[in-house]
Amino acid sequence: MALVKKHLKQEMAELPKFETLEEWIGYFERDPEGANRDYAIEEIGKRKGGPKYLIEYIDSEITSKELATKVASIVATVSPNEAPIDEIMNLLKLNNAYIRNLGISMLRDFGNVIKYYIVKFLIGDDRDLRIFAINVLGDVNFPESRDMLIELLENEQDINVAMTAVDYMGEIGEPEDIPLLESLKERFHGDFYVQFAVDGAVKLIEG
Repeated sequence: MALVKKHLKQEMAELPKFETLEEWIGYFERDPEGANRDYAIEEIGKRKGGPKYLIEYIDSEITSKELATKVASIVATVSPNEAPIDEIMNLLKLNNAYIRNLGISMLRDFGNVIKYYIVKFLIGDDRDLRIFAINVLGDVNFPESRDMLIELLENEQDINVAMTAVDYMGEIGEPEDIPLLESLKERFHGDFYVQFAVDGAVKLIEG
């Protein structure tokens, strides 16, 4: 048993120590899937600018699920006011569904701080990002979520975006929202999917 303890102490003593973020990044990038990967990620995450680097890394590199998950777990512990929200939102643009979902999970953890960024996506021209923003909005469920979805639905012309919002309105809508939901049947006249989604949301609201 003493030999095992001695061996563990030797391994711990071999872990490197660096002073700057740049040194830690260099150490990590030399072997991003190495035995000390998690140790390097944790040390990077503790330093100013480190969480931003980590998110940009999994945004731009071919990354294993294990590495991406470790990065997300570290970044999620950062103070919301210091979190790299813009970089995390950029993850929602990726084709990699696993990393997109990690991004959504991290955003949920940061609560009200992400509200501004959600609004930016909601009023943007990218349909897919508007849908992602609605999904994040629904999952985080701010007190203002309902008002934000109502404002979106008053003018939204993309059927997929509108119906994503309708799904969430079924969960958080109020009876006074029903006329707006019903008006979507006319806006997207003749589409069976719209009728089905709106009727389902109205039924949920009415209880």
